[in-house]
Amino acid sequence: MYPHERSLVEEMKDKPFALIGVNSDKEIARAKKAIADNNLNWRSFHAGPKATRGPIPTAWAVKGWPTVVVLDAEMKIHYRGHDGEEATKVAKDLVAKMTAGK
Repeated sequence: MYPHERSLVEEMKDKPFALIGVNSDKEIARAKKAIADNNLNWRSFHAGPKATRGPIPTAWAVKGWPTVVVLDAEMKIHYRGHDGEEATKVAKDLVAKMTAGK
């Protein structure tokens, strides 16, 4: 999904949109390497040494990777799942509604 996500971040750069990643590698060095090697252009957090059982995946009840969650400005979930294309559609629709008439 990295190429798709990179292009989405670039496309949405002047809109009220943010993509945030959570890396589940056990070692932070591997997480940092993945960010550098894949030219990630969005903020990415490390799930911690417990990896998929770390505080972020636990709090968000993540059961599979990648899991995509689309939130609005009030933190209401509009999409939760594994389909990047569907998540993108939902995110773009939300941004369009937010920017309509501006």
